[in-house]
Amino acid sequence: MSYRIFTDTSANLPTDLTEAKGITVVPFSYCLNGEEFMCTDTRSFDGAGFYGAIRKHASVSTSQINPFRYEEYMEPVLQAGSDILYIGMSSGISGSFASASVAIEQLRAKYPERDIRAVDTLSASLGEGIVVLKAVEYLESGMDIDEAEKRLNELSRKVCQIFIVDDLMHLRRTGRLSNAVALAGAVLQIKPMLKGNEKGQIVCIKKERGRRRAIESLVKVYENYIKNADEQIVGISHADCAEDAEYLASRLREVAAPKEILTVCYEPVTGSHVGPDTLALFFVGRDGFRTD
Repeated sequence: MSYRIFTDTSANLPTDLTEAKGITVVPFSYCLNGEEFMCTDTRSFDGAGFYGAIRKHASVSTSQINPFRYEEYMEPVLQAGSDILYIGMSSGISGSFASASVAIEQLRAKYPERDIRAVDTLSASLGEGIVVLKAVEYLESGMDIDEAEKRLNELSRKVCQIFIVDDLMHLRRTGRLSNAVALAGAVLQIKPMLKGNEKGQIVCIKKERGRRRAIESLVKVYENYIKNADEQIVGISHADCAEDAEYLASRLREVAAPKEILTVCYEPVTGSHVGPDTLALFFVGRDGFRTD
Protein backbone atom coordinates (compact mmCIF):
# COMPACT_ATOMS: atom_id res chain seq x y z
CA MET A 1 0.00 0.00 0.00
CA SER A 2 1.47 3.36 -0.99
CA TYR A 3 2.05 6.22 1.39
CA ARG A 4 3.18 9.82 1.10
CA ILE A 5 5.71 11.71 3.22
CA PHE A 6 4.49 14.89 4.90
CA THR A 7 6.41 17.38 7.03
CA ASP A 8 6.20 21.08 7.90
CA THR A 9 8.07 24.34 7.38
CA SER A 10 10.29 23.73 10.40
CA ALA A 11 12.11 20.86 8.66
CA ASN A 12 14.00 23.62 6.81
CA LEU A 13 14.57 21.51 3.70
CA PRO A 14 15.20 23.38 0.43
CA THR A 15 12.11 23.55 -1.77
CA ASP A 16 14.00 22.09 -4.73
CA LEU A 17 14.75 19.04 -2.59
CA THR A 18 11.22 18.55 -1.22
CA GLU A 19 9.79 18.85 -4.71
CA ALA A 20 12.29 16.38 -6.15
CA LYS A 21 11.59 13.87 -3.38
CA GLY A 22 7.80 14.24 -3.43
CA ILE A 23 7.63 15.57 0.14
CA THR A 24 4.53 17.58 1.03
CA VAL A 25 5.31 20.52 3.31
CA VAL A 26 2.54 21.94 5.49
CA PRO A 27 3.38 25.66 5.68
CA PHE A 28 3.68 27.63 8.91
CA SER A 29 3.04 31.37 9.16
CA TYR A 30 4.89 34.30 10.70
CA CYS A 31 4.30 38.02 11.13
CA LEU A 32 6.88 40.70 10.36
CA ASN A 33 5.98 44.21 11.50
CA GLY A 34 2.33 43.21 11.71
CA GLU A 35 2.12 41.68 8.22
CA GLU A 36 1.46 37.96 7.97
CA PHE A 37 3.41 35.71 5.61
CA MET A 38 3.16 32.00 4.89
CA CYS A 39 6.41 30.10 4.51
CA THR A 40 5.86 28.07 1.35
CA ASP A 41 9.02 28.30 -0.77
CA THR A 42 12.60 28.66 0.45
CA ARG A 43 13.66 29.93 -2.98
CA SER A 44 11.83 33.20 -2.42
CA PHE A 45 12.98 33.73 1.18
CA ASP A 46 15.41 36.64 1.63
CA GLY A 47 17.35 35.49 4.68
CA ALA A 48 19.68 38.48 4.78
CA GLY A 49 16.76 40.87 4.58
CA PHE A 50 14.72 39.03 7.21
CA TYR A 51 17.48 38.73 9.80
CA GLY A 52 18.71 42.21 8.97
CA ALA A 53 15.25 43.52 9.83
CA ILE A 54 15.33 41.69 13.18
CA ARG A 55 18.73 43.22 13.93
CA LYS A 56 17.08 46.59 13.40
CA HIS A 57 14.40 45.63 15.96
CA ALA A 58 11.61 44.69 13.57
CA SER A 59 8.63 43.06 15.26
CA VAL A 60 8.44 39.35 14.43
CA SER A 61 6.13 36.68 15.80
CA THR A 62 4.66 33.26 15.05
CA SER A 63 1.49 31.50 16.10
CA GLN A 64 0.49 27.87 16.35
CA ILE A 65 -1.36 26.72 13.26
CA ASN A 66 -4.75 25.11 13.71
CA PRO A 67 -5.67 21.53 12.78
CA PHE A 68 -7.60 22.70 9.72
CA ARG A 69 -4.41 23.53 7.83
CA TYR A 70 -3.15 19.98 8.25
CA GLU A 71 -6.52 18.64 7.11
CA GLU A 72 -6.46 20.96 4.11
CA TYR A 73 -3.17 19.48 2.92
CA MET A 74 -3.73 15.86 3.92
CA GLU A 75 -7.32 15.24 2.84
CA PRO A 76 -6.75 15.36 -0.95
CA VAL A 77 -4.02 12.73 -0.61
CA LEU A 78 -6.30 10.47 1.41
CA GLN A 79 -9.09 10.96 -1.10
CA ALA A 80 -6.69 9.91 -3.85
CA GLY A 81 -6.09 6.60 -2.08
CA SER A 82 -2.69 7.11 -0.43
CA ASP A 83 -1.73 6.72 3.21
CA ILE A 84 0.31 9.39 5.03
CA LEU A 85 3.44 9.36 7.16
CA TYR A 86 3.82 12.77 8.81
CA ILE A 87 7.17 13.76 10.33
CA GLY A 88 6.76 16.82 12.52
CA MET A 89 8.47 19.48 14.59
CA SER A 90 9.29 18.70 18.22
CA SER A 91 6.31 18.72 20.56
CA GLY A 92 8.74 19.98 23.21
CA ILE A 93 8.98 23.43 21.65
CA SER A 94 5.75 23.91 19.71
CA GLY A 95 2.07 23.00 19.80
CA SER A 96 2.09 22.30 16.06
CA PHE A 97 2.50 18.55 16.57
CA ALA A 98 -0.54 18.57 18.85
CA SER A 99 -2.53 20.37 16.14
CA ALA A 100 -1.39 17.79 13.61
CA SER A 101 -2.44 15.00 15.96
CA VAL A 102 -5.93 16.48 16.31
CA ALA A 103 -6.24 16.75 12.53
CA ILE A 104 -5.04 13.18 12.06
CA GLU A 105 -7.60 11.80 14.52
CA GLN A 106 -10.36 13.63 12.68
CA LEU A 107 -9.14 12.34 9.33
CA ARG A 108 -8.86 8.77 10.62
CA ALA A 109 -12.51 8.91 11.61
CA LYS A 110 -13.45 10.29 8.20
CA TYR A 111 -11.24 7.89 6.21
CA PRO A 112 -11.10 4.66 8.26
CA GLU A 113 -9.70 2.74 5.29
CA ARG A 114 -6.60 4.94 5.19
CA ASP A 115 -3.52 4.70 7.40
CA ILE A 116 -2.11 7.95 8.86
CA ARG A 117 0.97 7.95 11.10
CA ALA A 118 2.78 10.77 12.89
CA VAL A 119 6.39 10.89 14.12
CA ASP A 120 7.50 13.49 16.67
CA THR A 121 11.13 14.16 15.71
CA LEU A 122 11.95 15.90 19.02
CA SER A 123 13.84 18.35 16.80
CA ALA A 124 13.46 21.39 14.59
CA SER A 125 15.19 22.74 11.47
CA LEU A 126 17.50 20.17 9.87
CA GLY A 127 17.26 17.92 12.92
CA GLU A 128 13.70 17.35 11.75
CA GLY A 129 14.82 17.47 8.12
CA ILE A 130 17.32 14.62 8.57
CA VAL A 131 14.49 12.38 9.81
CA VAL A 132 12.32 13.42 6.85
CA LEU A 133 15.06 12.49 4.39
CA LYS A 134 15.48 9.12 6.07
CA ALA A 135 11.71 8.57 5.72
CA VAL A 136 12.05 9.17 1.99
CA GLU A 137 14.89 6.67 1.85
CA TYR A 138 12.73 4.07 3.59
CA LEU A 139 9.81 4.73 1.24
CA GLU A 140 11.99 4.47 -1.86
CA SER A 141 13.42 1.16 -0.59
CA GLY A 142 9.91 -0.29 -0.36
CA MET A 143 9.70 -0.31 3.44
CA ASP A 144 6.13 -0.50 4.74
CA ILE A 145 4.67 2.28 6.90
CA ASP A 146 4.75 0.21 10.12
CA GLU A 147 8.47 -0.45 9.95
CA ALA A 148 9.23 3.07 8.75
CA GLU A 149 7.35 4.63 11.67
CA LYS A 150 9.15 2.37 14.15
CA ARG A 151 12.60 3.16 12.77
CA LEU A 152 11.94 6.89 12.52
CA ASN A 153 10.86 7.07 16.16
CA GLU A 154 14.09 5.34 17.14
CA LEU A 155 16.13 7.62 14.90
CA SER A 156 14.54 10.77 16.33
CA ARG A 157 15.91 9.97 19.77
CA LYS A 158 19.43 9.74 18.31
CA VAL A 159 19.42 13.02 16.39
CA CYS A 160 21.80 15.49 18.00
CA GLN A 161 20.84 19.13 17.65
CA ILE A 162 23.19 21.67 19.14
CA PHE A 163 23.53 25.35 18.39
CA ILE A 164 24.93 28.67 19.46
CA VAL A 165 22.93 31.88 19.56
CA ASP A 166 24.06 35.46 19.55
CA ASP A 167 21.42 36.55 22.04
CA LEU A 168 19.11 34.45 24.23
CA MET A 169 16.52 37.23 24.15
CA HIS A 170 14.65 35.68 21.21
CA LEU A 171 14.27 32.24 22.82
CA ARG A 172 13.36 33.81 26.15
CA ARG A 173 10.81 36.15 24.53
CA THR A 174 9.01 33.32 22.77
CA GLY A 175 9.18 30.84 25.64
CA ARG A 176 11.28 28.30 23.74
CA LEU A 177 13.98 27.94 26.40
CA SER A 178 13.24 25.43 29.15
CA ASN A 179 15.95 26.20 31.72
CA ALA A 180 15.39 29.95 32.08
CA VAL A 181 17.49 29.96 35.25
CA ALA A 182 20.58 29.62 33.05
CA LEU A 183 20.12 32.91 31.23
CA ALA A 184 22.19 35.35 33.23
CA GLY A 185 25.02 37.35 31.76
CA ALA A 186 24.94 37.60 27.97
CA VAL A 187 27.82 40.09 28.04
CA LEU A 188 31.48 40.31 27.05
CA GLN A 189 31.02 38.18 23.93
CA ILE A 190 29.67 35.23 25.89
CA LYS A 191 27.91 32.87 23.44
CA PRO A 192 25.35 30.44 24.85
CA MET A 193 25.34 26.86 23.59
CA LEU A 194 22.02 25.01 23.55
CA LYS A 195 20.76 21.56 22.67
CA GLY A 196 17.57 19.54 22.35
CA ASN A 197 17.02 17.29 25.37
CA GLU A 198 15.25 13.94 25.65
CA LYS A 199 11.84 15.66 25.58
CA GLY A 200 12.72 17.73 22.54
CA GLN A 201 12.98 20.88 24.65
CA ILE A 202 15.68 23.50 24.18
CA VAL A 203 18.07 23.79 27.11
CA CYS A 204 21.13 25.95 27.68
CA ILE A 205 24.11 23.74 28.49
CA LYS A 206 27.18 25.94 28.26
CA LYS A 207 28.55 29.40 27.53
CA GLU A 208 31.70 30.19 25.61
CA ARG A 209 33.58 33.46 25.45
CA GLY A 210 33.91 34.49 21.81
CA ARG A 211 32.32 33.33 18.58
CA ARG A 212 35.18 31.21 17.28
CA ARG A 213 35.54 29.32 20.57
CA ALA A 214 31.82 28.65 20.52
CA ILE A 215 32.03 27.21 17.01
CA GLU A 216 34.95 25.02 18.05
CA SER A 217 32.76 23.73 20.88
CA LEU A 218 30.23 22.60 18.26
CA VAL A 219 33.05 20.77 16.49
CA LYS A 220 34.06 19.09 19.76
CA VAL A 221 30.52 17.86 20.38
CA TYR A 222 30.46 16.45 16.86
CA GLU A 223 33.79 14.70 17.41
CA ASN A 224 32.59 13.20 20.69
CA TYR A 225 29.16 12.01 19.55
CA ILE A 226 29.21 11.38 15.80
CA LYS A 227 28.55 7.80 14.73
CA ASN A 228 29.29 6.40 11.27
CA ALA A 229 29.97 9.83 9.83
CA ASP A 230 30.68 8.54 6.33
CA GLU A 231 27.12 7.21 6.08
CA GLN A 232 25.42 10.41 7.19
CA ILE A 233 23.87 13.59 5.89
CA VAL A 234 24.90 16.21 8.45
CA GLY A 235 22.90 19.43 8.67
CA ILE A 236 24.07 22.99 9.31
CA SER A 237 21.55 25.83 9.66
CA HIS A 238 22.51 29.46 10.01
CA ALA A 239 20.60 32.68 10.57
CA ASP A 240 22.44 34.94 8.11
CA CYS A 241 25.98 33.93 9.07
CA ALA A 242 27.01 31.92 6.01
CA GLU A 243 30.74 32.38 6.56
CA ASP A 244 30.52 30.77 10.00
CA ALA A 245 28.52 27.91 8.49
CA GLU A 246 31.22 27.37 5.86
CA TYR A 247 33.93 27.38 8.52
CA LEU A 248 32.00 24.87 10.64
CA ALA A 249 31.54 22.59 7.62
CA SER A 250 35.27 22.70 6.88
CA ARG A 251 36.10 21.75 10.47
CA LEU A 252 33.66 18.84 10.43
CA ARG A 253 35.31 17.48 7.30
CA GLU A 254 38.67 17.65 9.07
CA VAL A 255 37.41 15.81 12.15
CA ALA A 256 35.19 13.13 10.57
CA ALA A 257 34.00 13.79 7.05
CA PRO A 258 30.32 12.92 6.58
CA LYS A 259 28.78 11.57 3.38
CA GLU A 260 27.18 14.96 2.79
CA ILE A 261 26.77 18.31 4.55
CA LEU A 262 23.47 20.07 3.87
CA THR A 263 23.74 23.78 4.71
CA VAL A 264 20.69 26.04 4.77
CA CYS A 265 19.62 29.44 6.01
CA TYR A 266 17.16 29.14 8.89
CA GLU A 267 13.62 29.46 7.56
CA PRO A 268 11.77 32.45 9.08
CA VAL A 269 9.43 30.62 11.46
CA THR A 270 12.06 28.77 13.49
CA GLY A 271 14.54 31.54 12.78
CA SER A 272 12.37 34.14 14.48
CA HIS A 273 12.77 32.20 17.73
CA VAL A 274 16.53 31.64 17.63
CA GLY A 275 17.44 35.06 16.18
CA PRO A 276 20.13 36.41 13.84
CA ASP A 277 23.59 34.81 13.78
CA THR A 278 22.42 31.51 15.22
CA LEU A 279 24.52 28.59 14.02
CA ALA A 280 23.20 25.05 14.42
CA LEU A 281 24.54 21.56 13.85
CA PHE A 282 22.48 18.38 13.38
CA PHE A 283 23.63 14.79 13.05
CA VAL A 284 22.83 11.26 14.20
CA GLY A 285 24.99 10.42 17.19
CA ARG A 286 25.64 7.80 19.77
CA ASP A 287 23.20 7.23 22.62
CA GLY A 288 23.22 9.65 25.53
CA PHE A 289 23.53 13.01 23.81
CA ARG A 290 20.06 14.21 24.75
CA THR A 291 20.45 13.17 28.39
CA ASP A 292 24.13 13.97 29.04
